[in-house]
Amino acid sequence: MRILATTIIAAMLALPATAAAQRPIVIKFSHVVADSTPKGQGALMFKKLVEERLGGKVKVEVYPNSQLYGDAREMEALALGDVQLIAPSLAKFDKYTKKLQVFDLPFLFDDIAAVDRFQNSPTGRALLSSMKDKGYLGLAYWHNGMKQLSANKPLRLPEDAAGLKFRIQASDVLVDQFRALNANPQKMAFAEVYQALQTGAIDGAENPWSNIYSQKFHEVQKYITESNHGVLDYMVVTSTDFWESLPKDVRAELEKILAEVTAHVNKMADDINLEHKNKIIASGRSEIINLSKEQLEAWRKVMSPVWKKYESAIGADVIEAAQASNQSR
Repeated sequence: MRILATTIIAAMLALPATAAAQRPIVIKFSHVVADSTPKGQGALMFKKLVEERLGGKVKVEVYPNSQLYGDAREMEALALGDVQLIAPSLAKFDKYTKKLQVFDLPFLFDDIAAVDRFQNSPTGRALLSSMKDKGYLGLAYWHNGMKQLSANKPLRLPEDAAGLKFRIQASDVLVDQFRALNANPQKMAFAEVYQALQTGAIDGAENPWSNIYSQKFHEVQKYITESNHGVLDYMVVTSTDFWESLPKDVRAELEKILAEVTAHVNKMADDINLEHKNKIIASGRSEIINLSKEQLEAWRKVMSPVWKKYESAIGADVIEAAQASNQSR
């Protein structure tokens, strides 16, 4: 009887450990944009595929539109383990590595295809690990699109931007980009931009078409200049400690899923941006300004000193590799 009782007690004590072992790994994926954007769609696809292939082992919770954290606190939340995946724009990483500032240089890439070629090059892939010593690991690049300039006055030449207040992400390169135009850059969380535009606290912003439409910026901006002057892409990032703590089989499957999702997101981004551009045109709320070659060259010329200023911090080799991705050059 004593042996039986001992066996029963031992079995009961083992239950919590067994239950704990069977609990799924929870991955909280936090981001700041709408579900309808390329990043939003990518996060939902990642959740779906993980549930299909790793159901029971891994559970993904997606929190869009700054529901958990705004873009100013995402990296801190990741470091503290409050979230496990985020996908900030590439402009958010300059305090962790200066090399990623390459993506903020104005007029560096001719189009999104050039961005894609660079990100898949050896130099581009190496940049994913450029923050590892700070505890962050890049897993993938996700396209959002080329940036356009919006304002409540027409922007056809660089001097048209003088004196205007533009919302920017927390990036020194972007500060200097707008200072080159004699404009006033204003660092601001993405969730605050609509109200700031609506109230006139800022005069304009730079965003891909998908952000402009999904956040309804076109409803509070009279003009949008199709400048394609920069890229607003994302890096899917995790903490090094979390990623390396995962069982090898789980980590390998998550890497496969991320590769599949990345290919889908990057293909979808062009389609969504074109669709949202057309919806903005159809709405009649904003006038779209198309620049001539001469006007575009004037913008390039004014912003070109920014490249020289950041060449040593980024690395001339990185900038050259990015330039080489432009087939027309």
